[in-house]
Amino acid sequence: MRTTATMTSMATWDDVVTMASRLPEVEQSTWFRTPSLKVAGKGFARLREEAEGGLVLICDLDEKAALLASGDPAFYTTAHYDGYGAILVDLAKVDTGQLAELVEQAWRLKAPARARKALDRE
Repeated sequence: MRTTATMTSMATWDDVVTMASRLPEVEQSTWFRTPSLKVAGKGFARLREEAEGGLVLICDLDEKAALLASGDPAFYTTAHYDGYGAILVDLAKVDTGQLAELVEQAWRLKAPARARKALDRE
């Protein structure tokens, strides 16, 4: 796992969109009236504008626990997300390489098998 010490610059929503655009069947949309990314109509990333900001990324609960336990200030949660497979990411603090990995993992959790297979063939 990379640390924030290797971070080169602050990530933006546009960077997240660029990272996701190489993945099959990604579409820009809205989710809870905020910008989001979906695959096959299922959201996997959302810009969190309604509170303190940040990015919501779908993940499994074990990954969420590991990210929170790492102590990396880029990863956090709120009571609203307790028990839910999503991690909150501070775009100003996250390592962009790790962010790209997490975006792909979130996509894989929601993407249909045909899309995952298409990516794996590339």
